[in-house]
Amino acid sequence: MEFQIIWFILWGLLWAVYFALDGFDFGAGILYPFISKSEIDKKAVLHAIGPVWNGNEVWLITAGGATFAAFPTTYAYMFSYLYTPLLIILFALIFRGVAVELRGKSTSEGMKKFWDFWLFVGSFIPALLFGVAFGNIFMGLPFDDSGYYGTLFRLLNPYGLIVGLLFLFTFIVHGGLWVSLRVPEELANRAFARSKKFWYLQTIAAVLFLIFTAVFTNLYDNFIKTPIWFIVPVLAVACLLLTGFYLIKNKNGRAFVFSALFIIALIFSGLVGLYPNLLPSSIDPKYSLTLFNSSSSPYTLKIMTIVVIIFVPIVIFYQAWTYKTFMYKITEKELKEEGY
Repeated sequence: MEFQIIWFILWGLLWAVYFALDGFDFGAGILYPFISKSEIDKKAVLHAIGPVWNGNEVWLITAGGATFAAFPTTYAYMFSYLYTPLLIILFALIFRGVAVELRGKSTSEGMKKFWDFWLFVGSFIPALLFGVAFGNIFMGLPFDDSGYYGTLFRLLNPYGLIVGLLFLFTFIVHGGLWVSLRVPEELANRAFARSKKFWYLQTIAAVLFLIFTAVFTNLYDNFIKTPIWFIVPVLAVACLLLTGFYLIKNKNGRAFVFSALFIIALIFSGLVGLYPNLLPSSIDPKYSLTLFNSSSSPYTLKIMTIVVIIFVPIVIFYQAWTYKTFMYKITEKELKEEGY
């Protein structure tokens, strides 16, 4: 049982780290056509995410792999029931990656505009649909022992869209802050100003999320049973407010840190509310997939834990080195010299 709980926590942590890292890539891609006034601006935004975006996606692969290895039944049902939206997300991520790599290598204006479009779409769709998917998981999916009764359009329900918008606005704020840390001053000011504006929309979406979570889900049940767990959503709210505070104070570095912490605390708030469920059924709780009835054997989980202890620190060290190496202010001179 202890390994099942450990992997439930690790499962949530992997998703949280992925959203905290790739979230700013999504935000930068969404803001890209609106804050870039010149070719140099576009190169700067791409240069800001170029060295790290593919490394950030390692956490998505790890989160998906951990779901498959630790909770194979949940993985099978999730990728069956949510096949269409997850496939849309996958294709969007593919086009986003191709756009980041090939846009700088294109010589014609037509191809550059083509890849600009796919960079925006490939960032917007996952940002929204990841939120919609998690919103529907929080609410519960319509399935029983006979199968799944939902459709793609049923997933686009009011609560799912509220969570989708919360994810979307959060990533835009996060991405604007990241861009503001890395690009030349004029572009950085435009990106920072967008983060300020979208923070208000993010806050409204967060309030709606808190209200409608009580109406459409059972996530608050665990918090009511064990009030000490309220510390997790309270931390999320505190991080959101501190993000806004440092935005007002024009402290983009500190605002970015608290934006990342908000994302992590938000995911863990959902994790605490879901426990012990991984894929709850909205038809009858007895059909829900939990960390206890859908996990791998204790021996498999034990081996996986040993692997994580050995290899995850290596990944963290590598990514920390990458961020340290490329965390500098990009200059226009550098952009003109490099054919990025």
